Amino acid sequence: MNMKAILEKINNTPVPKVKKVALAYSGGLDSSLAVALLRRVYKAKEIVAITLDIGQGEEEIIESQKKAKVLGIEPIMVDMKKEFTKNWLTRAIYANSDYLGYPVSTSMTRQIIAKKVAEMAAKMGCDAITEGSSGKGNDQYRMHNVFKTFAPDLKILVPVRDFDLTRVEEEELCRYWDVPVTETIRGGDDKTMWCRSIASGAIGLNQELPDDIWMWYCPPEDAPDKPEIIEITFQDGIPVGLNKRNKTLAQLIAELNVLGGRNGIGKIDMFEDGIMDLKSREIYEAPAATIILKLHRDLEQFCLTKDEVQFKKMVEQKWAYLVYHGFAYHPLRAALDAFLKTTQDVVNGTYRVKLYKGNIDILSRESKTSLFYPEIRSIATASPSTSPGLKLARITGTPKGAASTWTSSCFSVASRDCFVL
Repeated sequence: MNMKAILEKINNTPVPKVKKVALAYSGGLDSSLAVALLRRVYKAKEIVAITLDIGQGEEEIIESQKKAKVLGIEPIMVDMKKEFTKNWLTRAIYANSDYLGYPVSTSMTRQIIAKKVAEMAAKMGCDAITEGSSGKGNDQYRMHNVFKTFAPDLKILVPVRDFDLTRVEEEELCRYWDVPVTETIRGGDDKTMWCRSIASGAIGLNQELPDDIWMWYCPPEDAPDKPEIIEITFQDGIPVGLNKRNKTLAQLIAELNVLGGRNGIGKIDMFEDGIMDLKSREIYEAPAATIILKLHRDLEQFCLTKDEVQFKKMVEQKWAYLVYHGFAYHPLRAALDAFLKTTQDVVNGTYRVKLYKGNIDILSRESKTSLFYPEIRSIATASPSTSPGLKLARITGTPKGAASTWTSSCFSVASRDCFVL
């Protein structure tokens, strides 16, 4: 690699004048290199590094702090785990978050980070914001949209994109300028408690995946030969209990990542259609999300009406599209959230599940708010038409059958009474 050519490319690229720059700092290759570029090329007088903890884990946080010392910066640490869990993961579960097979995760966290960095940058008197997106991926759109929404007057610096640096060129620059890098696989990873993205945009079409890239996932052939039985309880659409013990959502997700991963669950290998309509092969591991979303969809089929389920699928698709494409703070997304939440007050129940070598088998379902009535639907019982006086109702907080006698298609939104012929 010709270092002279790389430096010439950088030096021949016009850059804006900046003084005080806020940097979205993670400790990864891109944001670490950005520190050197801000000093050497942009001539920034002051760098305000901001690190958000969104559930990437203590080990990654500690590693980023070690690199920060080498780089001569002191990142401001902001704990966003509670907000990410309460305000975003709950919505993602309500929406059965899925974009073409990807459980929407990094798409959310990039925009959460961008909003917080933009707000802090504006408050602290910065004149620019820097982030480490390339010109080929999706995050440049997500970060830029949110920066402009919450700090419209600040300059936006995206050095990897603006200098048109390849990953190899970035690595060469890091070695040349003694920027610390600890990537185990080219492209690095992006980890949240909900999903881990691995080497985004860097995986070849038929590239074999080494076993050492996984954090939670164990290949089925290496998973235990004995099934593992777990029990998960949902309340208002959100999992609240694991194996008869109450858990916060963050605790439950952390435990399911371990339980599911060691049983061969959570690997996602897919083609993804990015914001620029360019396909890429993407690798994710998401054991907890895989289990929770599978059971949540099943529980909704158990508890919601046919019309709710069918209409909700359209809402879910639009929700995932908006968040994936950088519109997490669009007014429509908030409106979709409002609808999704109204569907969840009857999504309650407990599931016994068998995890075994990549499979999630439902052993039993139980719900007091379900619409499953075998005494009516089963062919072993008499037809409703021959059973005058038979009652079927679902009323939140009201005993079953308290509303009316059998009728043909009566639905009250206010009371959620449902009579089905």
